[in-house]
Amino acid sequence: MPSANASRKSQEKPREIMDAAEDYAKERYGICSMIQSQEKPDRVLVWVKDLTVQKADEVVWVRGRVHTSRAKGKQCFLVLRQQQFNVQALVAVGDHASKQMVKFAANINKESIVDVEGVVRKVNQKIGSCTQQDVELHVQKIYVISLAEPRLPLQLDDAIRPEIEGEEEGRATVNQDTRLDNRVIDLRTSTSQAVFRLQSGICHLFRETLINKGFVEIQTPKIISAASEGGANVFTVSYFKNNAYLAQSPQLYKQMCICADFEKVFCIGPVFRAEDSNTHRHLTEFVGLDIEMAFNYHYHEVMEEIADTLVQIFKGLQERFQTEIQMVNKQFPCEPFKFLEPTLRLEYCEALAMLREAGVEMGDEDDLSTPNEKLLGRLVKEKYDTDFYILDKYPLAVRPFYTMPDPRNPKQSNSYDMFMRGEEILSGAQRIHDPQLLTERALHHGIDLEKIKAYIDSFRFGAPPHAGGGIVFTGVDNGMNQGLQQPGGQPNAATEIYLASHPGDRGLRHRPVPAKSTSLPHINGK
Repeated sequence: MPSANASRKSQEKPREIMDAAEDYAKERYGICSMIQSQEKPDRVLVWVKDLTVQKADEVVWVRGRVHTSRAKGKQCFLVLRQQQFNVQALVAVGDHASKQMVKFAANINKESIVDVEGVVRKVNQKIGSCTQQDVELHVQKIYVISLAEPRLPLQLDDAIRPEIEGEEEGRATVNQDTRLDNRVIDLRTSTSQAVFRLQSGICHLFRETLINKGFVEIQTPKIISAASEGGANVFTVSYFKNNAYLAQSPQLYKQMCICADFEKVFCIGPVFRAEDSNTHRHLTEFVGLDIEMAFNYHYHEVMEEIADTLVQIFKGLQERFQTEIQMVNKQFPCEPFKFLEPTLRLEYCEALAMLREAGVEMGDEDDLSTPNEKLLGRLVKEKYDTDFYILDKYPLAVRPFYTMPDPRNPKQSNSYDMFMRGEEILSGAQRIHDPQLLTERALHHGIDLEKIKAYIDSFRFGAPPHAGGGIVFTGVDNGMNQGLQQPGGQPNAATEIYLASHPGDRGLRHRPVPAKSTSLPHINGK
């Protein structure tokens, strides 16, 4: 007599055969073989962002990631995500979908990439959880192109949740270490997608504005023979039998271009700083936007040109990138960014007076600390209602050796910084273009003249008066994103770098290295 188990199995087998026979949609779903460029199907994939009411009732193909899935009876709701946009998709038992197809769709792992054919349908009630709120996709076919592992190191919904919401409602958020250790997934969030599109927009607007102003883009060396800024915060690299340094700034090379009669130049490139500071604003490698320009009679000609360039970038972002700005603001709410035209300019002594009136004790030749910069930003906002301003006439003692002294006050310099929301984003000055004075200032800073001989020599054959500045890309990005802020208003630079390098990351663990290497041995810095 057959056992109960055997009897149950004998009953299940015909049911499986019957189910298979009833699966009339079995050709409409499944896991595709690996794409190895074996064919070119006659299929046009539509971008998720283009799924609007104008495409209602059209049959379209879409490729996206499975963001979420929820089965309910004989139907399954999917959210398909493509970059920072997403759309709701419905798989329901009917002419095109069997119950097996619904079950298959409901069990696709999150973050898997799928190709979906469906009909765009207008919805009566807006879908608030999706960017495409007026339509949904009624699925007719669904194929897995790349299957994700079932267990994710972080949930994307947790990664975009505002921290204050997590604290008040007890919901999960994702800390920075987890983000950086799983950067590929973290970069998929709508916030990260928006941030890096804003960065791309900043570079595009920077180039566009300066080229329209008659500037020439240049590329400068990153391995140099002496420290760019004359300080100790440099990475030493092995250069055959000698030592060289990673460039702290393209400064010297920009100036040489001015001496070569380029008149106006700019560059976008990496900058390296061996600053052992574990703060929200310090990175050992970041992108700099640099400008240098000859002027006629006064360095303010250059300072005003740079300020106008930034204002044009502000305007361009507001006009062209509202979608991205709003996406960032969902996770990092912040007040709209304010600026004046023309840009507010304060002298350093005026800033000192404002800080002293607020109770800060500072000497006339002291540099601004980070807390004092933030306080000054708040004071300026209260008094002038602007988030962006220029601080002019810095003490000579706190500026690099190539900074032109103020002819009226030997303790001051023809230098300036620009600030956004209490954070310095640009440092600039008139450069010394006289070789004798430049030599004197280099010696004053203890710089080996042999190592900068080529630089000094470039001024011996006639050099126009010139000035410029270097923009810290992560800083300017923070301000222009209008709210990429940590609680307490502190922007975190690491969240804005594709793969960040910072002093606490001694093993550069967030960056892939060749299999036989566990470090980067050519860097001998801290």
